[in-house]
Amino acid sequence: MKKIAFLAAMLAVTAVGMAHAEERRIMVDAVGTVQAEPDMATITLGVTNEDPQASNAMQATSDAVAQILKRLEDMGIEARDVQTRDLSLSPVWSGRNSSSGEQPEISGFVASNNVQVRVRDLTQLGTIMDAVIQDGANNFGGLNFGVQDPTPLQTQARAKAVAEATAKAEQLAQAANVTLGEVQQISEQVGGIRPAPQMRAMAMSEAGGVPVASGEISVSVSVSMEFEISN
Repeated sequence: MKKIAFLAAMLAVTAVGMAHAEERRIMVDAVGTVQAEPDMATITLGVTNEDPQASNAMQATSDAVAQILKRLEDMGIEARDVQTRDLSLSPVWSGRNSSSGEQPEISGFVASNNVQVRVRDLTQLGTIMDAVIQDGANNFGGLNFGVQDPTPLQTQARAKAVAEATAKAEQLAQAANVTLGEVQQISEQVGGIRPAPQMRAMAMSEAGGVPVASGEISVSVSVSMEFEISN
């Protein structure tokens, strides 16, 4: 029994020591951000038509989208950069808010087809948008700028985040009058590509068209680091 009690006491002391050692850590968070000029844009465009006949609404929409897709192909947009995102056909109701108690009726149909397009040559962006409008595009669901290969920017942002976290840990160690030890743990979270607060000059196609300001985009990486306190 004495031997068991002794072993239990030793284990308790060891556990306390390990817990105390685990507490001797400096944990910091930091974010590294890199700004760059975009080299790609993604636009969501579409066509919507209404007609008393469902088939007519869908046919008019399909014809316009087919013309738009042909125009995009003629302008050098590759098939891999064009994707249908939404295709819908919905009834149009009349009399739904009538106070006379009349039954609502279907008065027509709305057909819609939305396509997402990646534009890798930003000098063509304004011209492309102008061309698809002429071909019947009457819906624009968004315009986002990005980079075709974000890896180099993420690498730079990651390095900045680690450097900032390390500098912060060194400042904390110096303020606490302890010596900063080795890195014990590190984790990261890569953020998305976002518009930068400061805009660059407006980029417009030489051939004219819709004016578009490309600005700058920012890539961020967040890191959490845990350092040992060596004394």
